[in-house]
Amino acid sequence: MAFMVKHMVGGQLKNLTGGLTEEKPEAEKSDAAAQGMTQEEFEQYQQQLEEEKQEREASFAQKKAERATVRSHFREKYRLPKNEMDETQIQQAGDDVVLPTELAKMIAEDNQEEAHKQSVLGQLSNLQNVDIDQLKDKAQATLEDLKKQTENCSLM
Repeated sequence: MAFMVKHMVGGQLKNLTGGLTEEKPEAEKSDAAAQGMTQEEFEQYQQQLEEEKQEREASFAQKKAERATVRSHFREKYRLPKNEMDETQIQQAGDDVVLPTELAKMIAEDNQEEAHKQSVLGQLSNLQNVDIDQLKDKAQATLEDLKKQTENCSLM
């Protein structure tokens, strides 16, 4: 209520007095005074804000480089074409780029699984209805037959 009375009457009182009192426009007030601080406090505050901003930007660049490292890893793994943007992000971050430990563990597990799948026994385990013990027995029987045949061979 007081605001409305001041708003309605205040403008008319200024006109009535003819603007005898000069008020600075709000734009001309210093930033420090507007914040309710001294100039030194305001400068320290601005410096602190700038430092926090730089820390956030560095952290963001680090995370971008980590993501680029992960993407490049998967591109290599699946033989996809490289992305130059990822390479530049990694280079900008420098040698500080390290994969998160959880992701590194996952990648190591994937590599072990891939190595197992690429082995002969891993390939055989992928086949259905294959009895590995039976295959081993057949291989041993074949070797024994070969040995018997070589013993009977007149050239040897």
